Amino acid sequence: MRTADLSRLILLAAIWGGSFLFVRMAVGAIGPQWLTELRVGIAAVAMLIYARASGFALQLKQNWRPYLVLGVLNTALPWWLYAWSGKHIGASYMAILNAAAPWFAAICGAIWLGERMSWSKSAGLALGMAGVALLVGFGPIAVSAEVLLSVLACIAATACYALAGVYVKKRAGKLAPRALTVGSLVAASIVVMPFLPAPPSAAAFSWQVSVAVLGISLLCSAAAYLIYFRLIANIGPTRTFTVTFLIPVFGTLWGALFLGEPVGLSTLAGGAVIIAATALVLEVGKRRTRA
Repeated sequence: MRTADLSRLILLAAIWGGSFLFVRMAVGAIGPQWLTELRVGIAAVAMLIYARASGFALQLKQNWRPYLVLGVLNTALPWWLYAWSGKHIGASYMAILNAAAPWFAAICGAIWLGERMSWSKSAGLALGMAGVALLVGFGPIAVSAEVLLSVLACIAATACYALAGVYVKKRAGKLAPRALTVGSLVAASIVVMPFLPAPPSAAAFSWQVSVAVLGISLLCSAAAYLIYFRLIANIGPTRTFTVTFLIPVFGTLWGALFLGEPVGLSTLAGGAVIIAATALVLEVGKRRTRA
């Protein structure tokens, strides 16, 4: 891997790890619904400008259905689940639990795509559940109903990502990734609108909240996708997906540095077990037969 691509990979992990920090900074002031809507709406506008400048067409009449499905499964629902969870658990918890995405990708792949569930993947799933139990049961946050529901919400968000991946492979694989991204962001912003409560007061948008909203929409949602596409083009999707291992590191780091979140041995141990489980599920290091 070239130095430039390695730098982009680390930068992408740092940016996506920061999304959980921004959630924690803003959700208490404006609520999960409005945070989700502002995130998808501002990101959609930014990506529409990018689409116009790049000269590619969305073809909304022909492709509205995949845009809608992915707007719900890959954007609106998981981002709302993370936003709601941010009211009760820290950025480090959310970033570590985000590493569960490959677990559900393996399960969904076995059910709907005919992929083999190897012993390595099965062992990884079992180890991953043990890691979640260690993180929650012995972590620095007192266990409550809200904490347990928030953990389940984060895990459900990763399941949404996996289901979206299956849908792309089965129904939308011929569409350009850039078009899917822009179209799903636009669809997500429309889907969330009917569920919005009364707008938050202007006083809620302090400079910290405003920075968090702009950061999570323009940096973590729009700019990050451009880096992501560049990496896929340069090093391929498999290597790009290793960003999963780096996101918990940065999510925990940002939470500790900027929010003063406690990072105990149980957090580090639970995170290490979950990352090791993800490595087993992804079968890291296994030689693959080239087509």
